[in-house]
Amino acid sequence: MTQASPPPARPPWRTRLARRFGVYAHVPRMFRQIWRCSPALTVSSMALRLVQAVQPSLALYVGKLIVDEVIHLSSLHMPPITLLAWGLHGPAMRLEGWVALEFALIILSDLTARATVLVDGLLNERYVNDVSLSLMEHAATLDLQQFESSELQDLLERARRQASGRNNLLVQLFNIAKVALTAITLAAGVMAFAPWMVVVLLLALLPATAGEAHFNAEGYRLQRAKTAERREMDYLRNIGSSAEHAKELKLFGLGDFLVGRFRAAATTLMAQNRRLALRRFVWSGLFGMIGSVAYYTIYIVIVWDTVQGRFSVGDLTFLSGSFVRLHTILSSLLLGVTQTASQAQYLDDFFAFLDLRPVIVPASATRPFPSPIRHSIRFENVGFRYPGTDRWAIRNLDLNIGAGETVALVGENGAGKTTIVKLLTRLYEPDEGRITVDGVSLRDMDLADLRAHIGVIFQDFVRYSLTAAENIAIGRIDALSDTARIRAAAREGLADEVVGRLPHGYDQPLGKQLARGRELSGGEWQKIAISRAYMRDADLLILDEPTSALDARAEADVFERLRALRHGKAALVISHRFSTVRTAERIVVLEHGRVLEQGTHAQLLAHGGRYAELFALQAAGYR
Repeated sequence: MTQASPPPARPPWRTRLARRFGVYAHVPRMFRQIWRCSPALTVSSMALRLVQAVQPSLALYVGKLIVDEVIHLSSLHMPPITLLAWGLHGPAMRLEGWVALEFALIILSDLTARATVLVDGLLNERYVNDVSLSLMEHAATLDLQQFESSELQDLLERARRQASGRNNLLVQLFNIAKVALTAITLAAGVMAFAPWMVVVLLLALLPATAGEAHFNAEGYRLQRAKTAERREMDYLRNIGSSAEHAKELKLFGLGDFLVGRFRAAATTLMAQNRRLALRRFVWSGLFGMIGSVAYYTIYIVIVWDTVQGRFSVGDLTFLSGSFVRLHTILSSLLLGVTQTASQAQYLDDFFAFLDLRPVIVPASATRPFPSPIRHSIRFENVGFRYPGTDRWAIRNLDLNIGAGETVALVGENGAGKTTIVKLLTRLYEPDEGRITVDGVSLRDMDLADLRAHIGVIFQDFVRYSLTAAENIAIGRIDALSDTARIRAAAREGLADEVVGRLPHGYDQPLGKQLARGRELSGGEWQKIAISRAYMRDADLLILDEPTSALDARAEADVFERLRALRHGKAALVISHRFSTVRTAERIVVLEHGRVLEQGTHAQLLAHGGRYAELFALQAAGYR
């Protein structure tokens, strides 16, 4: 019987403390983000809190002066007099001054509180937008292989959730600084009478603070460990309530299955959260009682000292008020520090994502894409394995695509067709060999320049919820205002008739996400996507299953246009439909990542190899 391995040793308390509060190292970086959003609003937020910080101590001290002055005036023997005469000519001038000052402090407190809400709201909105832009901009720089990693998907999910959910962290830190300054002023006032009171109160609050820090860290670990499960729940929630999946859900009766799957995942997460919440409730209650007992013990001592004449009634007013506030403030301050430390842990995820760097980087000195292509695009002994696998997707691949030539790739699933497209567009780098255009290696070209000269339409192209014109212009988004180019691309891709039937033409929103959106059929969407490729006016046009949703006539028209490409422009077509590929100038048959045979349609049929076999099998289906 195998002996169970012992649990891992718990790290020393210094290590745990460093991990727990070391996350504040991200705060300066976050502050720089906030400052970049609006220096004026950031300064205003801090200045308002500085004013708010000193108001409680001033108000309490003015209250003490009012009480002492009232007691002093009440001890004077004065003849009967009206309130107005007493206020204007009597000995109450100093009392009136203190009351006026207290009233001014109340007005100032109200105005600064409202101004703080206004400033924080404006600053928070700018910061949320800045965070979203940072995530989008940085995501655009990463490689496809990084997005196909489940670990990065988990990290991105946490970054999206936590960065937007913790956008008020710096505001909370500002509040902590404000509360800390208030606590210092109040503690200074109390310590002037009895320093030991502040020390006892601090010691009594430490257990509650330690407990909060522990349970905040436990909550973060639980949230982090369940990122994948939450992504699955989001996925189930999406497909269970989206119009895109509604047909299959109804036809296959998947509603109960998806609900059950979601409920099972949610129940597990809820059970774990409930256990943590109950433990937190019990221990927090016990630790809170310690602080309350200490507070009321000190309060009784203050009252007793006043009865014994050690403190005046004004002193009692100031001390009791200060001590009540100090107890509340120190509790919230210590708990706020642990809570913000917990929230700052989520900044790890946000900044860890922003610190990711792409694997595919341009050369130090780049060369332009050879345009127009004068000779050929060549794969020279290329080999590639997808990250995390030992199987070669392609190996020892030699392939040539001539200038102005239309080449079709055929082969069974897994033969390496789409992998070739990903390597051509440098979504991945070859592990072996090299790919050149007119002798220039793709590695020596600027990535943006390379992709600007290649137009690609994948089988799983995106159906953007944008206008028809914008959907086509995505192929060359910097030409969005070029109406003539958009219309010409639509004609080449057979989308002009589709757009002509729309109520608002090229201004018609497509899809169901936008107001007045119009949904298209699969074939109509495919024509929009093909037009998108023509919009690019690229030197190399790549169509991955470009006509799978088109009828025979539209399919013939698409390839008639491909054959009419101008000199120097090449086309690469991937398709399982031999009616599509038979018109190509050269057909390349792939098997297990290698070129098995190549030639024209007639040559390959005459050869009697794999192409002839696959063609015969597909043709038999039409007899």
